[in-house]
Amino acid sequence: MLSSTSPLDAIETRLRNLLPADLYVSAWVDPSPTTLERVFEHLRTLQRILHDYSSRQISENPPHPGEVRFEWKKGSLMFTDMAGFTRLMEANAAFGKTGAYNLLKVLNDYFATMIEVVSKSGGDLLEFTGDALLVLFPSDDKHNDTLQAVKAGLRMQRAMNRFSDIETPQGLLHLGMRVGIHSGRFLMADIGTPRRMEHVLLGSAVQQAKLTESNGTAGRVCLSERAFARVTNDFSFETGKPGYQFVVDNLTEAQLGEYEIMPRRRKSSAMLFERSMTGMMNEINGAIQSIEPLASFLPQSILNLLVESAADRHIPPDFPEPTVVFVNFIGLPELVDRVLPGEELKVVTSFSRAFAQINAAVEARGGMLKKVTYHLSGSDMVIYFGVPTAHTNDPVRAAQSALAIREIIGSIKPPTVGAAQPEVRCQIGISVGPCFVAEIGEPRGRREFNVLGDTVNTTARLMDRAGRNQILVSGRVHEAIAPYFQCNALEPVSLKGKSAPLPIFELIGPKE
Repeated sequence: MLSSTSPLDAIETRLRNLLPADLYVSAWVDPSPTTLERVFEHLRTLQRILHDYSSRQISENPPHPGEVRFEWKKGSLMFTDMAGFTRLMEANAAFGKTGAYNLLKVLNDYFATMIEVVSKSGGDLLEFTGDALLVLFPSDDKHNDTLQAVKAGLRMQRAMNRFSDIETPQGLLHLGMRVGIHSGRFLMADIGTPRRMEHVLLGSAVQQAKLTESNGTAGRVCLSERAFARVTNDFSFETGKPGYQFVVDNLTEAQLGEYEIMPRRRKSSAMLFERSMTGMMNEINGAIQSIEPLASFLPQSILNLLVESAADRHIPPDFPEPTVVFVNFIGLPELVDRVLPGEELKVVTSFSRAFAQINAAVEARGGMLKKVTYHLSGSDMVIYFGVPTAHTNDPVRAAQSALAIREIIGSIKPPTVGAAQPEVRCQIGISVGPCFVAEIGEPRGRREFNVLGDTVNTTARLMDRAGRNQILVSGRVHEAIAPYFQCNALEPVSLKGKSAPLPIFELIGPKE
């Protein structure tokens, strides 16, 4: 503890995770007005960074850390997915630091362009998932959310023209993008513990939006039947796969119209108006109170990275080889579609407990549960070992976590809602390989620390191949964990984007 005469004594425990190591030591040994001013300036910068890392749903109305809350929402959900990133990454990966910065420049140009269009079109970027985006266009009194979403999608596809010829060391490459839109009702919830919160969307409308994107094609805006019915007289359409419609972009600039709103402004940060000891302590306390709710939505390892790099306002990009784990959690997330009025809290509380236990199992083994995202059924949990903190045995740690997660999910007793109690289960995939790791988005705006690459996609596809409560691992993972775990060899599988069948193994458990 700090000296009993230190002005920071009462808040030292709250500052531990919010100050970089050198500044914390300075505050410990010399809590002078000059040092306190440095503490405040750092907290002000960190507050701005965390605001940029948060969706509008969180930054404008953050819960108290550990507060579980939920709200039914109506609107149009847009999923986007990038096509062509793997080749772009491979073209730059061999050139080390230079290649990493070249790739980051292209990606941030892409994301900044899309985020600006979304923001000016009335959308709220909820999250990045790899190279994908999830955007909400909230329903309003005029019910124009689907119209806004379609216009935004068309603007985004037009903006992709600038990425049709990208210079790389391996020649010209191009990026494409799929856009899927579905309109409906879903449950938005904040779950977790004071140490780690998560913002999730629950309900079949979210899965339908994801399904709409996956049934689309690069360069087009794809609509579900429900979204199509709401704008059928506003645009021309071509029939896509059964149940989906492509918007025909035959509009002039005047017909597409002006943007709906001004872009999101950055939230103003705290200012130091009083430089007396008492005044500075009041400002520091205020900054902490603003930071803590936002910080709780980040994995501890990412928060540590942001704290230590706040002065530079920059996290260097890299090409590491992390171990990636995808967990598809099925049964509990879908319950919200069957709840009777007043039963939502039972589902959200049960999901919150499961998330907290799974996150603890990952953190205890040195991993990072990056986020809960969305799948064609259930919810996906995306987990990394090796970024931003690497260990010599990350595949082993990942295998231990996967087994623990399967046990946690298997022990869940889901609540009875709508006179039914579902069975909960999981599918898990584990792979290791090269990825691109960087702070992705607007360099001085909405952004996130993210992991992208073919290894992430391969892991997700392994998860999809897994059966009920089955854990599938790639050949490289098996090679690393074979001395410690029993695994059964399975028939090699052909996965999208792979020229040859991929050897896979089923993880059974620890060796006796």
